[in-house]
Amino acid sequence: MPSRKRTKAVTLAGDRIVLRQFSKDDLPHTLRWYKDPEMRELIGEAEPITRAKAEKWYKGICADKDRMWYAIVLKDGNRVVGEAGLLHMFRPWRSTDMTVIVGEKDAWGKGYGAEAGRLLLDLAFTKLGLHRVSIGVVSSNKRAMRYWKGLGFKKEGVQRDAHMWNGRYDDFVMMSILQEEYRSSHRE
Repeated sequence: MPSRKRTKAVTLAGDRIVLRQFSKDDLPHTLRWYKDPEMRELIGEAEPITRAKAEKWYKGICADKDRMWYAIVLKDGNRVVGEAGLLHMFRPWRSTDMTVIVGEKDAWGKGYGAEAGRLLLDLAFTKLGLHRVSIGVVSSNKRAMRYWKGLGFKKEGVQRDAHMWNGRYDDFVMMSILQEEYRSSHRE
């Protein structure tokens, strides 16, 4: 079986942010974000990440042919405020999962995540020709639920009690957007 070529993360530029390929120099940001209990609760991470785990994760994203990972960088000041990516790309089904995490709390609520999401959806549907993009959201993260709905994602299922934080279970809500839904929303 021939080996598949890795899809290189191309730089994507928006009005106020740039999505550029995630680099090893970005790991200190990820380490800081994933050590924050509030952040981990919101994104469904069970435990803090260690330097060794972060480096292993980074090597994994570099080697994974089915993943494109980005740093979210503000154009004004060249500051890294988050990470985003397409993962679990499965070309035969033309589908992928997506993630957007704004890790810097002072960058929350400023629209950077929405801009990153739109850039990734454009990449997935317009440039890569994918048909379906999906995500999973911890149900108690109401801000994330509004965010994904605002990008056009629709709820398609619930994994009951699939996430636990501080002894409390939450559902994991599965959502997706299809290529035609994306195109329809951009025609209007």
